[in-house]
Order: sequence, then structure tokens, then C-alpha cells
Amino acid sequence: MTVPGDREIHSSEFEEQEIRQMSQCYPDFVLADGSMVAPLCQKGYFPCGNLTKCLPRAFHCDGVDDCENGADEDNCGDTSGWATIFGTVHGNVNKVTLTQECFLSQYPQHCYCIENELECIKADLKAVPKVSSNVTLLSLKKNKIHRLPVKVFSKYTELEKIYLQHNCITHISRKAFFGLYNLQILYLSHNCITALRPGTFKDLHRLTWLILDDNPITSISPRSFTGLNSLFFLSMVSNQLEVLPERLCAQMPRLNWMDLANNEIKYLTNSTFLTCDSLTVLFLPRNQIGFVPEKTFSSLKNLGELDLSSNMITKLPARIFSDLHLLQKLNLSSNPLLYVHKNQFGSLKQLQSLDLERIEIPNINTGMFQPMKNLSHIYLKSFRYCSYVPHVRICMPSTDGISSSEDLLANSILRVSVWVIAFITSVGNFLVIAVRSLIKAENTTHAMSIKILCCADCLMGVYLFFVGIFDIKYRGQYQKYALLWMESVPCRLLGFLATLSTEVSVLLLTFLTLEKFLVIVFPFSNLHLGKRQTAVVLAGIWGVGFLIAAVPFTSEDYFGNFYGKNGVCFPLHYDQAEDFGSRGYSLGIFLGVNLLAFLIIVFSYVAMFCSIQKTALQTAEVRNHIGKEVAVANRFFFIVFSDAICWIPVFVVKILSLFQVEVPGTITSWIVVFFLPVNSALNPILYTLTTSFFKDKLKQLLHKHRRKSIFKVKKKSLSTSIVWTDDSSLKLGVLNRIALGDNIMKPVSP
Repeated sequence: MTVPGDREIHSSEFEEQEIRQMSQCYPDFVLADGSMVAPLCQKGYFPCGNLTKCLPRAFHCDGVDDCENGADEDNCGDTSGWATIFGTVHGNVNKVTLTQECFLSQYPQHCYCIENELECIKADLKAVPKVSSNVTLLSLKKNKIHRLPVKVFSKYTELEKIYLQHNCITHISRKAFFGLYNLQILYLSHNCITALRPGTFKDLHRLTWLILDDNPITSISPRSFTGLNSLFFLSMVSNQLEVLPERLCAQMPRLNWMDLANNEIKYLTNSTFLTCDSLTVLFLPRNQIGFVPEKTFSSLKNLGELDLSSNMITKLPARIFSDLHLLQKLNLSSNPLLYVHKNQFGSLKQLQSLDLERIEIPNINTGMFQPMKNLSHIYLKSFRYCSYVPHVRICMPSTDGISSSEDLLANSILRVSVWVIAFITSVGNFLVIAVRSLIKAENTTHAMSIKILCCADCLMGVYLFFVGIFDIKYRGQYQKYALLWMESVPCRLLGFLATLSTEVSVLLLTFLTLEKFLVIVFPFSNLHLGKRQTAVVLAGIWGVGFLIAAVPFTSEDYFGNFYGKNGVCFPLHYDQAEDFGSRGYSLGIFLGVNLLAFLIIVFSYVAMFCSIQKTALQTAEVRNHIGKEVAVANRFFFIVFSDAICWIPVFVVKILSLFQVEVPGTITSWIVVFFLPVNSALNPILYTLTTSFFKDKLKQLLHKHRRKSIFKVKKKSLSTSIVWTDDSSLKLGVLNRIALGDNIMKPVSP
């Protein structure tokens, strides 16, 4: 088994004078013998092969030759591991069929024959049919064969391939494959085999492929594979194996590939793979392995790919991979690992692909990955970890849906939306505060509540402005500063500000709804709040909002970095791997306080409309009494409807996370940057700018201004048209009395 070794970078041949010139220009990259080495690039950049040039990671495989030697467009796909190994060992031999003629003199009807190959698929066969002895391929897939009796294939000594999938075979005789010395491929997948008897395959000396997928096999022993001296590929996927025997490969000295995925294997021992010297690919994903001893893989000197993903491994010994010097691909994703040792991957010099998805690495640092010089692809829990592997070309994920390795706001639409919504929110709410302050309202307590709500919504505009500013600050280089930014004081303050704005707005909307509910449902009660009581309630709402937003600062051990889980510092926690305190408190806010407030609002409006329906049949006096309140209730309905549109996606995301459903990051980014802020932007329009009260006041002001303008024009015209006659003084006196508002009919004393 030959596994590709280190990729050496060879320099071009320079003349002695050129070497000296290069040494002077690039002393760090030219060795004493004139050869060049790849430059040490800064974080987020990769070298252009043997050139003294570094490019951003985003330039890799973008379709443009930026390196001039094409190095940035090489190795675009993750082909390390079994794909490379299989091509090297097994080759890519394509069989060309030269004729469609059948060379078999005997075979059943409803079967298809080409040369010496026979296919009997879905032919309702209940036993292996009788065919000519010169058959080389026999496909009996999807029939009703339940047993393989003694010497059932003994006459077909030239058989090279047998396909028996989907037959529900329950019994295989020990001599069922007697005499098949030329058999190379045997498929027994999707059957009902529960055990493999010792000696079943003893005559299959040339067998290279044995596929036993999807069978209820609970246990195996090395003697089950006696005679398989040439076996190359063994697959037992989706069985019910709980324990692997000691010295599993004792009877399979040439076994190169073993796939034991999706079983119920709970543990491995130091001697499980002791005799598997030729193994190059080992798949063990989706099992129940909880612990792997330190010497488990020590005998696998030729191993090129190892997959331990989706198990229950919580701890790995520090030197468990120390003997795997030829390993090219390692997958440890989706394991509940609590800690990764600093030198865990120190011996993996040939590793090209490393998968650590869904694994939190609390002690992550650059030195942990530095020894893996050939590493070209790495998959981590968060794109923020990519800053610790600056020498790797492909680091995934490149974004969390909100930010990317280049920008704090990865999506250009969100980037523009932040500024647009921030401007609309700030200007709209400030305008409402100004107009409400200039125009005297009939209900001063309600106007005061509206202005306080606008103040809370203005905070959301301030939050969005700062998010936009920091996005510009880190544009194109966010990966360098991602961790520093999310752990910084400004990020935490922005998260606090957004939470304060959101919670105060929700509580104020609930208070305003309950206020209207009391007026409409109980119009003649004494439950209405006065100005002083309203002020106390509003102050209490701000106090509660401040408390909700400030609680995560009280204990960092319990809440962690509550506001620093994403680039926009908003605590919409949905990842199951996050701290229990952070995730629990976030659930309490959104599915506790906010969902309860939303339900109260919905219930209140249902009750209000029911009350309005009943009062419609009462006297005209009652209808007149609540007429204005009905108009306000209709207005509030659209406010609540807009809130529902903005809040329902939040509730859905939190409920899905509660049931451990993975939520795409792009959805959360739209919720955080678009849906919630839009609610703050719409409130001033719905509360004031489109209300009948505001329209009436605006018309009155315009009408008053128009009357003043007309009066000035008429007065000027009248003053210029007066003819001064002998009785001009009398006329002037009458005009003065009219202007002063005197009654001209009042008798004048002599």
C-alpha cells in the first residue's frame, strides 16, 4: 500500500548570479543551495506554491489565476483520504464490453444475459437457478431466496462476482460457497443474516470485496473470515454489532478497507486492530464508542483515513494518533469531546483533511495545528476558529450566517439593511417624539407612553448604527479580530443595548394594549390609571428591562460571554453546544417573557373585538362613548399584527433549538438584523404618523397657516383700495372696531 508522502516544493534552477539577487531581495525564502521555500504568510493568507507571494484565503479556487503559476486554483476539492488511496491501490480499470452476444447456453426466462454475465433481478426466484457452468457474473438481486444450501454454487467455478442483495437470506450453509476459488466480489447486503459461521468463506481465496451491509448481525469472530487471504474491502454498515473481536484482521492479512459505520459498537481495545497491518481506511462513524485506549491504532502504520465521527467520545488520550504517520484524513466531528490536548495532532505530518465540526475547543491555539504542514482542509465548529489555522487554504464554515471570515456582516443585503433600518428607526422615532411634544394631545398619559416607547425604539436604531460602523471597521479582515471583538466591552454594551430596547418595547406594548383593553371592555370602571400612576408603571418597565439585560453580567461563570456568541452581539442562542446558563436564560427571555407578552396581547385584542361586537347593539350613547377607542383598537390591531410578523420567527427558532433541531445560520441572521429592528422602525409609523389624531392636527395646522396667509393678502388688498374721502375717518373707525372685535350695532352716545 503506497500512500502519498510529503508534498515537496522544488525551486526552479537559477544561475548563481540570480540566486544571489534573490537572496538579497527575499532572504527569508532562499536557502543556501539556492532553493526556495514557501513564505510564511500572515493569518488568513496562503502561499502561491513556491512563489514569494501570499494571497487571501478567499482567492483560493475563485476561478481567477491570481498566483500566475496556477497554485491558487489547485486542490479545489477535498480529495484526500480514501479517494486518493483507492485510486492508488485499486486503479481505475474500465471494462469495455465488445459484444452483446450471450455465451450461456442455459439460464431461466426473465433473465438478461450478456457474454458470460447473467442478471436475474426481480424474477421471483426462490432458489439459486441452474445456469451454464461458464457464468462469470451472477446477479440475483431483489428475489425471494431465503437460504443458501450446501454447494449451491459448486458447479460455477468460473464465477467472479455474485450479487445477492435484498433477498432476506437467513441461513448460509458452511459450504455454500464451496469451490469458488475465482470469486472476487460478493454482495450479501440488505438480507436477514444474524451470524457468520466459521469457515463460511474458507474457499474464497481470491475474494477482494465482501459487502454485508444492513444485516442484523450482532457479533463476529476472526474465524468467520477464515480463508479470505486476499480480501481488500470489508463493509458491515448498519448491522447490530456491539463488540469487535480481538485481532479482528487475523484471517484477513491483506484487508485494506474496513467500514463498520452505523453499528452499536460501544468500545475498542488495544488489540482490536492489532493484526490489521495493511489497513489504510477505517470507518467507525455513528456507533456508540465512548472511549478509545491509547494504543488502539498503534499497529495501523499504513492507515490513510480514520473516521470516528458521531460517536460518544468525551476524551482522547494525548498520544492516540502518535503512530499514524501516514494518515491523510481524520474525522472526529459530532463527538462530545470536552478537551483537545495541545499536541493531539503533533505527529500527523501528512494530514491533509481534519474534521472537528460541532466540537468546542476551549483551549484552541495556533500551535495546536502548526505541525500539520500539509493540512489543506479543516472543518471546525465556528468560522471564528479559522484564525488559528492561518496556513490552511480551506477552512469551513466560512460563515455563521451573520459574519464571515472577511466581514462582520457577510451578506451585502444585510449590510445595506442595517444602515437603512437604523436611519428609518432613529429618524422616525425622533420625529414622533418631537411632534408629540409640540402637539397637545387629549390623552396626555397615552401620549407620554408613546414617547417613552419611541425612546426605547431609538435605542435599537443606535444599536444598528454601531453594528454598521464596526462592520466597516473590520471590513475584509474580520477573521483577525472576531474573537477580540466578541469578547470586547463595546460588543457586550451593544448586546445590552439591543436587549434593553427589545424588552422595554415588548413590555410597553403589552402595557398599552392592557390600557386599551380596560377602556374598551370596562368603559365605565375606575380601573384607568392617572398620570402619576402611569409614570410609575413606565419607570417600572424600564427598570425590569434594565434588569433583564444586566443579569448576564452578574456571573460570567454561569452565563459565559452571553452577548458575544455572534458578530452582532445579539443573544439569540440556538446552538446546543453553548453554555447551559446562556442558552437557558435566552430561552427564558424569548419563550418566557416575550412569548407570554405576545399571548397577552393576542388575548386582549380578541376580548376587545368581542366587546365591540356586543356593544354594537346597545344605545347610541354607549357607542359614542367608545367610538374613539374602537378606532384606536383598530389601529392597535395593525401594530400587533406587525409585531407578530417580527416575533413569530424568533419563537419558531427558539422552539426548534429547544427540540435540538439544527437551525441554519442564515435564518438567524435575518431575524437579528432585519425582523426585530423592523419592528422598532414600524412603531412610529403605526403609532403616530398614520393615526387620525395626527392627521387631524396636521390638517388644522395647515388650515390655520393657510387662513393667516389669506387674511394677510386680503388685508393688504383692502388697505390699498380705501379711498380717502371726507368721511374716511368714519370708515377707518368702523374697520378698527371690526378688527378689535367690537359690536358695531352698539349705540353711540352723543
